[in-house]
Amino acid sequence: MKNGSRYIAGLGFGLLLAIGDVALAAGPASVNERQLSLAAASAAAEGAIAQCRLDGFRVTVTVVDRSGRIKAVMRDDGTGPHTLDSSRRKAFTAASFRISSADFARLVGTNPAAANLKDIEGVLAVAGGLPIRAGDEVIGGIGVGGAPGGDKDEACAQAGINKLNER
Repeated sequence: MKNGSRYIAGLGFGLLLAIGDVALAAGPASVNERQLSLAAASAAAEGAIAQCRLDGFRVTVTVVDRSGRIKAVMRDDGTGPHTLDSSRRKAFTAASFRISSADFARLVGTNPAAANLKDIEGVLAVAGGLPIRAGDEVIGGIGVGGAPGGDKDEACAQAGINKLNER
């Protein structure tokens, strides 16, 4: 019986090796992805803050990388404490879903199949977050919180992205 068990175990191990070979053959072993640099994230945040100041608003700006992790945060003087969380969540939403947080709000508001996406931790269905792209690839997100209205937050976020495009 022991020899039979070894034979069956050997077949199982061989099958696992074969499946592993098929899995590796199905896709590349590594992937090259563009990353948002700290310098770029900082420039985007500074550009957004500058635009909001010109417009008379004090805001917080958060820039996240392609994985939704915080890369840069700037909180202007005189901002409310809620702006830190709202800007982070808007940036996360834009990076995660690869659309503006305003488009995401419309999606969950009009598509019953997508309605529960707004309940994912870290997501915020409010205007003010935009994806940051390098060509067609989303490499991060920028979120602004604190202006009187998501459309004004989004305009400042766009100014931050425009600052990147100037580089």
